[in-house]
Amino acid sequence: MAETVIENVSDTAFWIAHHRATESERADALFHDPLAKVLAGDQGKRIALAMPMPLMTAWAVVIRTCVIDDYIRSAVTQGVDAVLNLGAGLDTRPYRMDLPASLLWVEADYPHMIEFKEKRLLGERPRCQLERAKLDLANLSQRRQLFESIKARARKILVLTEGVVPYLSLDEVGALADDLGAIDEVCYWIVDYHSPEVIKLRHRLGMQRKLQNAPFKFTPGDWFGFFREHGWHAKEIRYLVKEGARLQRPVQLPLRAKLILNILAIFSSKQRQTDLRRFSGYVMLDRTTAGT
Repeated sequence: MAETVIENVSDTAFWIAHHRATESERADALFHDPLAKVLAGDQGKRIALAMPMPLMTAWAVVIRTCVIDDYIRSAVTQGVDAVLNLGAGLDTRPYRMDLPASLLWVEADYPHMIEFKEKRLLGERPRCQLERAKLDLANLSQRRQLFESIKARARKILVLTEGVVPYLSLDEVGALADDLGAIDEVCYWIVDYHSPEVIKLRHRLGMQRKLQNAPFKFTPGDWFGFFREHGWHAKEIRYLVKEGARLQRPVQLPLRAKLILNILAIFSSKQRQTDLRRFSGYVMLDRTTAGT
């Protein structure tokens, strides 16, 4: 029986941090995250080596990091004075990004993740007002208490759920969308977008098998329609393939994935081929923009 390297969702944070650390060591790095290596440690490297599609995963992590960084910078220029990072994992943006000292940044995650992170980053100084909250997002009482605390101290809040929503059920995402939508101060929400093709490809390449303890659960038939039903609309979406081309860092696919996509392209319409290029991305949601 194959070794299980992902015991729970929290383990994925070490995996992602490893890829951010690897990118930071490149001569042509698109960003520098010097604390990622400190956080990822041997566990992050071990997970990365055991997972399928290492090149594609590394590429996706790098491009998504750049996209989210841009979203945050844009939101701050538009008056956002607080960021709520739900399921923050081992993210280090408060330390590495050029952020206003007055910006309130709140990280929320499981107690063991918060404690690990605080221990590893002891002595490091964030560039903004960083706070951390120990909680299970599934605990509605704790979650709503946190939301009430933050809205009392901010005028415009950006919510970040990087790598969180895919691991939640439809009901859980709907409840979270409703809770956030009930807070007038929450103006933007950054969410992962994965097309149905991504889920199918993950199954074909064995990713879901490796992640059996942390499977993707959020697979709505109409991603944008799902959020519209809960009052959220796509203000902006950046697809990873297009962003990779813009950043001169094209997608790296394993041979098997290339063959699958090439076969699909041969038998697909132009619209279908366009959809395949939009297989994954990150969306800035708000509650005012016309839907996508």
